[in-house]
Amino acid sequence: MKIAMIGTGYVGLVSGAGFAESGHYVVCVDKNANKVALLADGIMPIYELGLDALVARNVQAGRLSFTTDLSAAVRDADAVFIAVGTPSHGNDGHADLSDVFDTAAEIAHALTGYAVIVTKSTVPVGTSRKIEEIIRSTLPDGEFDVASNPEFLREGTAIVDFRHPDRVVVGCDTERARKVLLEIYQPHHHARETPMIFTTRETSELIKYAANAFLATKITFINEMADICEKVGGDVKEVARGMGLDRRIGRAFLNAGPGFGGSCFPKDTLALLKTSQDVGAPTHIVETVVNVNAARKHAMAKRIEAAFGGVKDKTVAVLGLTFKPDTDDMRDAPSLVIIPYLQSCGARIQAYDPQGGKEARSRLDLDICKTADDALSGADGVVILTEWKEFQAIDLANMKTLLKRALMVDLRNIYPPEKMAAAGFTYWSIGRPSISNTPDLASQSGTNGKQGS
Repeated sequence: MKIAMIGTGYVGLVSGAGFAESGHYVVCVDKNANKVALLADGIMPIYELGLDALVARNVQAGRLSFTTDLSAAVRDADAVFIAVGTPSHGNDGHADLSDVFDTAAEIAHALTGYAVIVTKSTVPVGTSRKIEEIIRSTLPDGEFDVASNPEFLREGTAIVDFRHPDRVVVGCDTERARKVLLEIYQPHHHARETPMIFTTRETSELIKYAANAFLATKITFINEMADICEKVGGDVKEVARGMGLDRRIGRAFLNAGPGFGGSCFPKDTLALLKTSQDVGAPTHIVETVVNVNAARKHAMAKRIEAAFGGVKDKTVAVLGLTFKPDTDDMRDAPSLVIIPYLQSCGARIQAYDPQGGKEARSRLDLDICKTADDALSGADGVVILTEWKEFQAIDLANMKTLLKRALMVDLRNIYPPEKMAAAGFTYWSIGRPSISNTPDLASQSGTNGKQGS
């Protein structure tokens, strides 16, 4: 199959390279000529483990190429995937579909024969119908179908997710389109390794939003359970384990922390909420998730301030800036709320992230250190914002010598409290009793060692 992938962002680049690895011929299209040139030279615009090798291998095999010429890429394609960005539109929560619709109009002028136009971008219900209307207005008698094929890639494990997806969802209305998508995904569907769900376009579009909203709800739920644990002396990690062993619930996404971020959950929960309001079917659960998650990040910032006994004129070491490990994505990361708040309270921030430093410089006004040791050196305490494996392996004795004070606020629960106590740290985590080695902080956290919320 010949595939045109419009957009070389996270979804388009990973999907395009993945389809090429499956044996298809893929041309990835982007308007940014500099980006296309870098990709052709093997320089990735994003960090994703194994992506550079995957791209290089398929470029060398002649199955993957990059261009700015949309018309040439679309002309002979069997399928044209739209994988452009759909960010939230201003403050109203609606997805900005301008790039999607502009791309559809360009495709309409480039089509020369039958092709399936596939929406890979995350879009509100009804978008595929609008794309069809746009193309049909230019090609009233044209031969084409429009399908929906949402992605379910997790940043940090995207290549594995593409090769071994839990399911492939396709929304289409014709048998012809179904056959094209079935052939494209045949390597995954072979011997029923991966379930393929064929449904209507509207249902396909809603599956993506419903899935992300549900996962965001699990995160928000366990964060609220963590708050209860802190009040009653429970351990949220054990609560999550006990819940997750129930197969009806599952263990995934039950990790308490500073709130969800990234490119999907924040904007997708907002978009689903706005869609539900527009059609008169309110989703009160999703509305609560959105509001609780926003409040969570501010609450965690205040927790850090309390743990430090105030941060004015103090140096705070921050380890981790991205919204999750194994990515350089800073979109809606908790650090974007927490760090400015600490700075507004007079803190000096020394931050380090294994991959997110470059992006952080464009979003935050702070010192980005080259190593974790540099960030720790001379700080009044340390805050863990992202659970990179590198931080889990830090030598605590060395960390203690670098810090002015052995104080850690761990918003990802990466250390066992007993280990931190043995190392002589005052240790604040999420949903677990705090550990204090100083009288003043012991009194702040309560005589029974419970954390304040």
